[in-house]
Amino acid sequence: MSIRVVVADDQDLVRTGLVMILGAQPDIEVVGEASDGIQALEVSARLRPDVLLVDIRMPGLDGVEVTRRLAGPDVADPLAVVVITTFDLDEYVLGALRAGARGFLLKDAGPDLLIQAVHAAAKGDALIAPNVTRRLLTTLVDHAVQAPTQPIDPLTEREEEVLVLLARGRTNAEIASELFIGLSTVKSHIASLMTKLGVRNRVEIAMWAYQTKRV
Repeated sequence: MSIRVVVADDQDLVRTGLVMILGAQPDIEVVGEASDGIQALEVSARLRPDVLLVDIRMPGLDGVEVTRRLAGPDVADPLAVVVITTFDLDEYVLGALRAGARGFLLKDAGPDLLIQAVHAAAKGDALIAPNVTRRLLTTLVDHAVQAPTQPIDPLTEREEEVLVLLARGRTNAEIASELFIGLSTVKSHIASLMTKLGVRNRVEIAMWAYQTKRV
């Protein structure tokens, strides 16, 4: 089945380009567009896409607030949101991820990374542009108010290996290849890590790894 996507960007040229790139993929269908934050909320609520691709700077409501309303911690049935922006600023990245975004990309990231981010979000993973990942995690750790939560149950040796590779930005397929295990096994380990650490996504797993000096 195709991944159903809504694209929200106030710049017509940019939005058209994103729609063309995604629409050219055999397994992605762009089902709606929005030119401001209010419209992004309305279209997403009406169509319930698999992924919302939203610009950070838009009139009405910005991308962070749109993300918070559709994917925040208090949302009962959150959407998968990928935030895209021209501006590589820490406050944008932090704001988007804390609001519940499953991805953060710069507009110059290129079609391949854009498509990867949509696929990752649809599967429940998080993808952050590689050029901001390490600095982002360092910033998250520096801004952490509380000490890292200790796992409910001790991590197994294999979970520790998966944890470190994930925190270094490896995809599930790359982790599977490096550890000589199946893709489904990697997914099971990641699900177990989220449960044990009490976190919601890969970014928070990576943050925990940095906080506890695993990486």
